[in-house]
Amino acid sequence: MKVLVYSSFTFSYLNRARVLYQTLRRFHPDWELVALITDRPPEGFAFDPAAEPFDRVVWAEDLGIPDFQGWLFKHDVVEVCTAVKGPFIHQACSSGADAVIYLDPDTALLGSLDPLVEWLQDHDILLTPHLIDPNDDLTAILDNDLSASRTGIFNLGFVAIRTTGEGARFAKWWNDRLLSFCYDDMPNGLFVDQRWCDHVPALFDKVKVIRDPGYNVASWNLSTRTVAVEKDGRITVNGAPLRFWHFTKLGPLGDTMTKRYAGRNFPVYEIWAWYKRLVAEATDAAIPERWWAYGAYDDGAPIEKAERVLYRQRGDLQAAYPNPFAAGPGSFREWLQTEGA
Repeated sequence: MKVLVYSSFTFSYLNRARVLYQTLRRFHPDWELVALITDRPPEGFAFDPAAEPFDRVVWAEDLGIPDFQGWLFKHDVVEVCTAVKGPFIHQACSSGADAVIYLDPDTALLGSLDPLVEWLQDHDILLTPHLIDPNDDLTAILDNDLSASRTGIFNLGFVAIRTTGEGARFAKWWNDRLLSFCYDDMPNGLFVDQRWCDHVPALFDKVKVIRDPGYNVASWNLSTRTVAVEKDGRITVNGAPLRFWHFTKLGPLGDTMTKRYAGRNFPVYEIWAWYKRLVAEATDAAIPERWWAYGAYDDGAPIEKAERVLYRQRGDLQAAYPNPFAAGPGSFREWLQTEGA
């Protein structure tokens, strides 16, 4: 089976993506690895795709999204890096690959993903839920169960499909939903791509919900997963081989949530220390922290989230300003400074 794996990110997450692709290459040297980037390199950073641990780069602006500048402006960085996942996976169904896997850039493999290929012999769509065991502790229920209820049953830091049958039908449906409705808008039932996939088991056949504890280990499920290093050196989670870890919220918040639920499960801290070391080694000082080329107008002024939401909601503004990033006379930015205020 020909497998294509992709991740979606900006240059501020290139260090994490490098670690992901390095670990993918270690376990699956024959898989095609694609970087989906919605960004432009910062000044002073020489980006050489040939020197990176992925096979090729796809730029979001080359996905053929209609009115790309205006469409992009409607989204903040998290929303747009999520939204482009749909067009890419849909187009990848015609790329010659038999299976397509998406992994978030802040994930890393610690074991082989060969079982995914085996499951895709009989299933067309693979998803991992945030939780596979119920929590009994009140704090864990408040932190994790209710969070999953708000943000989605499945964590879309991972999804795998066959590129035919129900997998292809899912890819087209996901493409359509994410092009139009990939926003962080919980009051209206949206949390980027995740809430949409709550519908998948009802809308599609040949769906497998992966309930193996070795997949998508993260702070939100450590309350029910115990990590151990076996005598032969294998790392297991509740007795199953550890496959991949989702290192979400790298920094103080991630540390706090991990410590809260790992407790005295010391292998968890060793894995985090390993990951932090690899990310530090993969970090390029020429990339400013939180860099995103589309986070500012052409004159360098930062774009506020409220300005993106206003543009998103107003068809008249979209028609009048097809390139809302522009600055100067006759621009959306000028309108904001006068009438918009």
